[in-house]
Amino acid sequence: MRLGINLGYWGAGMDADNLAVAREADRIGYDVCWAAEAYGSDAPTVLSWVAAQTERIDVGSAILQIPARQPAMTAMTAATLDSLSGGRFRLGLGVSGPQVSEGWYGVKFDKPLARTREYVEIVRKAMSRERLSYEGEHWTLPLPGGPGKPLKLTVHPEREHIPVYIAAIGPKNLEQTGEIAEGALLIFPSAEHLEDTAVRHIRAGREKAGLTMEGFDVCPTVPLALGEDVPALADMFRPYTALYVGGMGSRKQNFYNQLAQRMGYEREAAEIQDKYLSGDKAGAAAAVPHELIDSTSLLGGVERIADGMKAYAAAGVTTLTLAPAGFTLEERLAALRAGAEALELAGLA
Repeated sequence: MRLGINLGYWGAGMDADNLAVAREADRIGYDVCWAAEAYGSDAPTVLSWVAAQTERIDVGSAILQIPARQPAMTAMTAATLDSLSGGRFRLGLGVSGPQVSEGWYGVKFDKPLARTREYVEIVRKAMSRERLSYEGEHWTLPLPGGPGKPLKLTVHPEREHIPVYIAAIGPKNLEQTGEIAEGALLIFPSAEHLEDTAVRHIRAGREKAGLTMEGFDVCPTVPLALGEDVPALADMFRPYTALYVGGMGSRKQNFYNQLAQRMGYEREAAEIQDKYLSGDKAGAAAAVPHELIDSTSLLGGVERIADGMKAYAAAGVTTLTLAPAGFTLEERLAALRAGAEALELAGLA
């Protein structure tokens, strides 16, 4: 099992610390460094900055938002980043959610699976440097009846094939991800429930495409906190968990809330959402069960973290992306190093 690092969003006043974390991850042998975007910092700018100041570690978008860019623009971005980084770019894509898609980008959040499939097909076609023409439900290239003509990407990517990852939560999206992508970006993964909530759906998609799980990258992001007081460490992640389970999306459409329900927290997920949407964020955080946080994070000393890593590897994880927590840069770096030490201790390196 390989290790990754997720730097999250930039622009919150910790950019220098994030860069230091990325450079240390590069130095000690982490495999990939991911950066996110929502409606603040954009991922490509951050990744180019990180790639310019690291040597070996891959850089990946987790995620480039599909409603933010035309697919040909994403192909241009991927080809450019792969060229500038010397073949170290991984393209992570996702449809985001209704509030961001419609509120920030003005793009209707409808038929997300069909849109994702077409988007990936166009991106791949463009990156292959064949002349771009496409007829689908959501995109037609060139536009009919006008002066447009099929064009070919002028940039040569470093590699012939840039791996595509898709952020997926729901069963249908996971199945399609297994069918059309090289990796799945997962969130709130519980090793105990991972087969039922994710891997079996990915496997079904691979089988549908005539493929096995061989070579497919199951890549969840897991918060990591180093210390001896596990309940106190878990409390660090209460606001984060409450935000996603309670506040990401609408009452009717919250993918993270639905995931918590599939893991057996139906009543708790409803309570967290009720409190969060009513404005009681502290109450929502308090309502998050300790077990939910502990089962979807790596908390404790190096030995306890190593045991958690063994469970994730047994559940089918191939790249475990860590989000090391700490109130200072030194604490984050210590957690990052503990992750590498735990991987060695677990015999997974």
